[in-house]
Amino acid sequence: MLNIVVLIYSKKGGTLQLAEEVCKGIDSVNNVKAKLRRVDELKQTQQLRMLEKYENIQVITKRDITDCHGLILGSPTRFGNMAAELKYFIDQTLDIWISGELIGKPGAVFTSTSSLHGGQETTLLSMMLPMFHHGMLLSGIPYSEPCLSETKSGGTPYGASHVSNEKKESVLSNEEKNLGFAMGARVAKIASKLS
Repeated sequence: MLNIVVLIYSKKGGTLQLAEEVCKGIDSVNNVKAKLRRVDELKQTQQLRMLEKYENIQVITKRDITDCHGLILGSPTRFGNMAAELKYFIDQTLDIWISGELIGKPGAVFTSTSSLHGGQETTLLSMMLPMFHHGMLLSGIPYSEPCLSETKSGGTPYGASHVSNEKKESVLSNEEKNLGFAMGARVAKIASKLS
């Protein structure tokens, strides 16, 4: 059984909801299983109370990374960049880079923003950079996915995305759900072919 690690940081829940759709896509492929993980909170940004559903997700270990057959990163947008919590974890993967454990494995990225022009694509690119340095094979979403042309909210060829429009309770659009699912399935199929 192959496993694809979906590693996230989520504060308000939008990134978590999209991660769940990505995981469904991964799990739809025979002999591939999603492994949802989260990064730990930084002491400086410790939330007073994390979402219970998010808090119950297992914190990532380096073993999860070295044993995976693919890696998908998800983060909310922070000034057009990935969240510091995710970057902090990635910055600790020098030993994995030296050993070359991620070379040739498929990867992808996704994000969530509160506004339509909140820096989604730059955030996706910021998560891609360390994956390129690790030698990963990155996949976006091709325009053969009809929802990419139909979406009025999130979704880019760089990766799945969600726009909450600053609503207190974030809900994914059907297009956002479909694109998250499609991206997860795509990475799972690539991992399956590579193995």
